[in-house]
Amino acid sequence: MTTNMERRAFLAAAFALGSTPLLPMIARAQNAREELSQDAILRDPEVPALGNPNGDVTLVEYFDYQCPYCKTQFPEIEALVRQDGNIRLVMKDWPIFGPASLYASRLALAAGQHHDKALRALMATQARLSQEDVEAALTRAGFKIEALNAAYGRDRQRIDGIIARNSSQAEQFGFMGTPAYIAGTTVFPGVPDMADMKKAIAEARAS
Repeated sequence: MTTNMERRAFLAAAFALGSTPLLPMIARAQNAREELSQDAILRDPEVPALGNPNGDVTLVEYFDYQCPYCKTQFPEIEALVRQDGNIRLVMKDWPIFGPASLYASRLALAAGQHHDKALRALMATQARLSQEDVEAALTRAGFKIEALNAAYGRDRQRIDGIIARNSSQAEQFGFMGTPAYIAGTTVFPGVPDMADMKKAIAEARAS
């Protein structure tokens, strides 16, 4: 069985390289839990897909709405997806910064078909968030907080299941924080160089 120390050592090597192939990471993580698979990571049917839902390459980001690096990087990621035109962008909520992060994830996922609008409103916020900050950002975007909370209450099991799966995947990979990306078949456990990201996407298309 792979120990936590071994997973940390593997991750440290990945950080040193800047990226690492996805499949070996899955193989190592599967020593701990069998449910981790490439399909579960890239194509969870309950996680909303932005960009081109039928794109030929999937770009996954594990993120937190309070993560400053996630917020700084998000416009670049959106620009890449927009300019490429054939990328599925899968934003995986991994609320590791406390209750306000969890609250933001729950309300954004409860927005249903307007998830992308809620996500962008929250990613445009500055610095750390309180529950009141989350509600203010969503209200400015045109959402009714009572309606979002009611929607979450009706769909709690599914929404909490999404967040739990995302968290389990990130933990099995040994990610040490947000953001973490998977571009096609390449893992970037941290803020990537955009040239490296584009190269990984091109390599995924060529494989």
